[in-house]
Amino acid sequence: MRLLPDLPDLPVRGALDDVTATLAAHGTAVLVAPPGSGKTTLVPLALGAAGSGRVLVAEPRRLAARAAAARMAALLGEPVGESVGYSVRGDSRTSARTRVEVVTSGLLLRRLSGDPELGGVGAVLLDECHERHLDADLLLALLLDARAGLRPDLWLLAASATVATGRLAELLGERGPAPVLEVAARMYPVSVHHLPPARGEKIEACVARAVRAALRDGDGDVLAFLPGVAEIRRTASALAGLPDTDVLALHGRLPSAEQDAALRPGGRRRVVLSTAVAASSLTVPGVRAVVDAGLARSPRMDHRRGLAGLVTVRVSGAVAEQRAGRAGREAPGRVYRCWPESDLLTRYPEPEMRTADLTRLALDLACWGTPDGGALRWWDPPPEGPLRAGREVLAALGAVDPAGVPTGRGRRMAGLGLHPRLARALLDGSALLGARAAAEVVALLDDDTLAAGLEVDVELARLRSGSAPGARRWRAEVSRLSALVRSAGSGPGAGPRSRASGPGPAGSGIRDGAGARDGGDVRDGGGVRPAGAGALVVGLAYPERLARRRAAGSPLFLMAGGTGVALGSDGALAGAEWLAVAVADRAPGAENARARLAAVADRELAELVAPALVSEGEEVHWQGGDVVARHVRRLGAIVLEERRLTDPDRGAVRAALLEGLRAEGTGLLRWTDAAHRLRNRLATLHRVLGPPWPDVGDPALLADPDRWWTGPLTTALGRADLARIDAGAVLRATLDWRQAAELDELAPERITVPTGSRITLDYSGERPVLAVKVQEVFGWTATPTVAGGRLPVVLHLLSPAGRPAAVTADLASFWTGGYSQVRSELRGRYPKHDWPEDPLSAQPTRRPGRR
Repeated sequence: MRLLPDLPDLPVRGALDDVTATLAAHGTAVLVAPPGSGKTTLVPLALGAAGSGRVLVAEPRRLAARAAAARMAALLGEPVGESVGYSVRGDSRTSARTRVEVVTSGLLLRRLSGDPELGGVGAVLLDECHERHLDADLLLALLLDARAGLRPDLWLLAASATVATGRLAELLGERGPAPVLEVAARMYPVSVHHLPPARGEKIEACVARAVRAALRDGDGDVLAFLPGVAEIRRTASALAGLPDTDVLALHGRLPSAEQDAALRPGGRRRVVLSTAVAASSLTVPGVRAVVDAGLARSPRMDHRRGLAGLVTVRVSGAVAEQRAGRAGREAPGRVYRCWPESDLLTRYPEPEMRTADLTRLALDLACWGTPDGGALRWWDPPPEGPLRAGREVLAALGAVDPAGVPTGRGRRMAGLGLHPRLARALLDGSALLGARAAAEVVALLDDDTLAAGLEVDVELARLRSGSAPGARRWRAEVSRLSALVRSAGSGPGAGPRSRASGPGPAGSGIRDGAGARDGGDVRDGGGVRPAGAGALVVGLAYPERLARRRAAGSPLFLMAGGTGVALGSDGALAGAEWLAVAVADRAPGAENARARLAAVADRELAELVAPALVSEGEEVHWQGGDVVARHVRRLGAIVLEERRLTDPDRGAVRAALLEGLRAEGTGLLRWTDAAHRLRNRLATLHRVLGPPWPDVGDPALLADPDRWWTGPLTTALGRADLARIDAGAVLRATLDWRQAAELDELAPERITVPTGSRITLDYSGERPVLAVKVQEVFGWTATPTVAGGRLPVVLHLLSPAGRPAAVTADLASFWTGGYSQVRSELRGRYPKHDWPEDPLSAQPTRRPGRR
């Protein structure tokens, strides 16, 4: 293989000898070089010349893998598949002579799982590590493990454009950090302009406006970054009619001919509308201006609602700089950023490990023999909660046993290279419908760019007719999946008689002997399509997203997983009672998710594909302000049938009543004035004397109901019964016999004053209060106390009309000090009453004599 002498003079060329020498000496290294420096194309060729064995280059995207292989083959003057080849899902061009093979990270994971020693491989280059994709992070951990235990001779080079090299070097090093090689690129100056969206302007319109500005301000082609295919299509429409300019799309789902067209110089000016694929690994020639929407698609998992998908997020500062650098490769350039200059960006992208659904990663770890990943060296370890959720899904799908060891079924699922949910749907759907019918639906679900509408069956019809964008790619994937599922065999767990799925968030299974619904023809590839095929396969993949309309005419459905989902459609779905929801997302703060892709289902199909979600039994709950007792048959959160229970279990009723009391408070009981006074007396003793006097506040009472749940409470059945139960009896039930005997002594309800009147004490404040007329306590000098003398009573001394005249907690001091002023005021207001000068010698009276 002809190598270095004829290689182009790119910045990395001068460092190739250092790279190979470092790997020969240390086995691992980190290479930091900006886009366009040649690290993706020149370094693999140098490794192939210097080492023994095949060189594998792991790229995050299929488009980048194909483009890198084509570029290297062109440098050697050979066709792809000779010295340099590539392998991506569904497409491979290699031969026995291939020394450098470019693969996607996901495909290399499959290969590594089947052959941990990577026989015949001498070096692995992990490209674009800084992007922190889930597959790439896992691949790095597994390669480090394989190198430590099986292949210490394997060269491992991590390459990146921008990365915090310290942590990566620590991971790759064995007795210290691995060597870090840095290559500086020759960059031309790039001017930065900010053109944020106007009020109410959508991002596509803003990008189109920025593209026109870029074309007007200078020469050269324009590369515009948008978050997804839908935005690319809308921006292309907004730019239709540009004079003497070709508008091209570039994304990973395009046919290879269209991808290649975007990567070749054109005869006219070009505007290339791209997803993140052009930010790294690829070179779009002729670009002098970059328009950056500042957005990207990132996987997010809502574990509480069981919804996973791609969300649009703001890019990091590192990504924005990398995109801008595309404008300064060949000459001075310009970058137009569609966000305010004052906006602050995070420094680096958030690793997918922290945000994505980890079910597929959990299956890879199980197949590797480390279900919890604890023995591996991670850049960022998988979060414990999401990884546990992923393992629960695998158990529900029958992919792992209770110990986390992959079953035969699980290994077949892993070998399909699909998300475990889709792998399960393909295997079980093929057994029910035939391989091709199941593969048609799975291929649609696995490609988020294929569906333009909401209805699965309508989208399938468009793809079968060939009228939909991507139909050719879809048909190729259907053929590939059909062949895969046939080669996967029909051993245990491959079809309807599969290992029953255990309960769990994705719980499902196939009933023994289940066949096609409605007698549909299930011949593989036959002309007659099985009825409900779309819904059946969707339900197999996402059983917890089977949904039933909440009420007739309502646009809201309840999914089996318990999440509400809204449907906005005038098509066949509008009248459906049941749906199988393939794609749903939820806006931040929204109460319900919104269905994006779904199929009409029915109850029979739902119970067929998700029998493990079906449960039946008695349910007694506090609901709508009362106890509801019923026998219920459910599919997850969806009620299938129910009937009222006439004699519910007493323990369940008690739990429901306590649920109501905790939700609404003990105010559900009958609170008389005496009960309120008793509660205040007990609260005072608990505050002053402490235990064993009980805390009788709602939280304490409801935390330990066993001490007071007696008498009529044991026969109560609902709210009306609670309303008849005296709360005072409940409070007294918290006392033992000794406390009951001491209560009136330590916290008397009434106190006898000198006239003999028994006056009620008010215990509602910090200190008990005795409100009594002044004339009734003449001659009384000892201030009364409660709680065994620890708490003085506060006296509110009242006028003859019952209005406060004085407040004191020290009667003796009051008579000698404050009484004279009070007497003067009372004589003025009540001149006909007798107000003695000496209250200590005066006779107390309930009805004072008049002068």
